[in-house]
Amino acid sequence: MKKPIILTIFGTRPEAIKMAPLVKEIANSSDLVSKVCVTAQHRQMLDQVLDIFEITPDYDLDIMKDRQTLSGITKLVLEGVEKVLLELKPDMVLVHGDTTTTFAASLAAFYAQISVGHVEAGLRTYDKYFPYPEEMNRRLTSCIADIYFSPTQANYNNLVNEGINPDVIYITGNTVIDALKSTVSQEYDFKDENLKKIDFLGKRVIAVEAHRRENLGQPIEDICFALKEIITKYDDIEIVWPVHLNPQVQEPVKRILGDLSQVHLLDPLQVQDMHNMLSRAHLVLTDSGGLQEEAPSLGKPVLVMRNETERPEAVKAGTVKIIGTDRRTIVEQTSKLLSIPSEYTKMAQSVNPYGDGYASSRIVDAIRYWFKLTDKKPDAFE
Repeated sequence: MKKPIILTIFGTRPEAIKMAPLVKEIANSSDLVSKVCVTAQHRQMLDQVLDIFEITPDYDLDIMKDRQTLSGITKLVLEGVEKVLLELKPDMVLVHGDTTTTFAASLAAFYAQISVGHVEAGLRTYDKYFPYPEEMNRRLTSCIADIYFSPTQANYNNLVNEGINPDVIYITGNTVIDALKSTVSQEYDFKDENLKKIDFLGKRVIAVEAHRRENLGQPIEDICFALKEIITKYDDIEIVWPVHLNPQVQEPVKRILGDLSQVHLLDPLQVQDMHNMLSRAHLVLTDSGGLQEEAPSLGKPVLVMRNETERPEAVKAGTVKIIGTDRRTIVEQTSKLLSIPSEYTKMAQSVNPYGDGYASSRIVDAIRYWFKLTDKKPDAFE
């Protein structure tokens, strides 16, 4: 019997981090053939992850351009993936989450009448412009997909409520927890020279990441001014911010915070540096989706500088709090965690709802079940 060919497609750094453990798991399967296509929607940041996880793509579309637009990315991914599908003729295409690569690759697979598996399916805010464009990328991909890998019960419920057949939805946990098992170590030695100089034991380090489209402009400035106010209140605080390469992020961040000795503005970190920095930080301020999953698994409270989240499980569990981008609110909520030990402990010791490190193996088991390579349907993550 011919082994099913599974083509995994991704294009950005966050996707690569979450898909890398799954790529490895498929490659280690005796009855599946693993192939990888990267679109390089983000080039440099993607390559860092590929190097660390030792993944060599079979296809590299290399689409990234200066000042690229969403429609431009969509066009290049759609045309590039179409050529790969015609050549390879895979039995299933796997996509992840919510990027423009994810939606366009799913559409290309649909046009080629190839089954689509959606990893990290079912996350929703039900506001199509928050997060933008990710919310609609998720929903449109859900309309196309044939098999769904949902991190949590709530994600599963969203899909069922939207009319998806429950028999093709699998609750797996999140693959990012799988990735953390191989990247975080107490003995880890930072590669970035700036991180080596930071006193993680003697100082309370706040890790910051903010770059979302909806926060560009005044919101990012408000975030910066809030951080500036926080470091004037506490002399034992250091801020570490790996600044996104987008000029609309770089300019205000460096203008407002660049001259402050307690603030360390770094280039984007490679995965191991980032994960180990988070593990040694005191708390996290972010507008990122992925950090809402990663930081709680490392026991770090997360304040989310957005008005909504597609990851309400962490809010319910108490590991994450949504605080928006209002300057005063950011200062108040951060100060609360810095000044009231019981408030900090309550968030730091909450149970992470996103996984146990075995999401990739559950997904591979579900794929094997889909292709009738096994009679056993995988157990759900609880």
